[in-house]
Amino acid sequence: MFDLTGKVALITGATGGIGISIAKKMKSSGAKLILSGTKKEVLTKLESELGYDVKSIVTDLGNKDDIVSLAKEAEQVFGAIDILVNNAGITADGLLLRMKDEDWDRVIDINLSACMRLTRQVIRGMLKRKYGRVIFISSIVGHTGNAGQSNYAASKSALVGLTKSIAAEVASRGITCNLVAPGFISTPMTDKLSDDQKNNIIKNIPVDRLGDPDDISSGCLYLSSEEASFITGTTLHINGGMGMI
Repeated sequence: MFDLTGKVALITGATGGIGISIAKKMKSSGAKLILSGTKKEVLTKLESELGYDVKSIVTDLGNKDDIVSLAKEAEQVFGAIDILVNNAGITADGLLLRMKDEDWDRVIDINLSACMRLTRQVIRGMLKRKYGRVIFISSIVGHTGNAGQSNYAASKSALVGLTKSIAAEVASRGITCNLVAPGFISTPMTDKLSDDQKNNIIKNIPVDRLGDPDDISSGCLYLSSEEASFITGTTLHINGGMGMI
């Protein structure tokens, strides 16, 4: 079940906690991997750890030329891209009245526009082969909002419309496009929170714990598989019941 043997997956943001988990999960299920990120040392270490059939490419998704180069190089590595996981994302938090234009623009550019540009490049090959899986990583705050994160929430919310529109355009060609919306996940970012802060968050999560990166990667694995071939244009909420959307 959920076998990806012979499939090629391109994963952006592969140097973060969730990205690393997605890479390991898909590799263990038989996929060949192309890992993209900004941290060369982390990429090199992960590539070495995962072994054969893994290629890492350092990419600045804020650079349009880098996005085109990533797509072209990734296609050449194993001859195709079957699965695209748009996982890369950034934050630049601040109350709206104090938010700088550059903080708004940068978050929208990386979290939304770069996803569109990379998908636009990669999906061409999927259309020719009449097969593909496209996954965007959103967030619970894209559906609930969050004070101090208007730029981040807006970028993640916009991915819902992008996902549905792409799904409608390419469904007849054997390509699915879906969205995974994580809740609060235990990563190096949440590790910086105090115990009191974590406990206050957990009080609002019915399953009584923070999520694990493995919870998210399992959802991505499912949506990448043949078992999910009849699912497209939908959002998989993985948040422990924090937002029953």
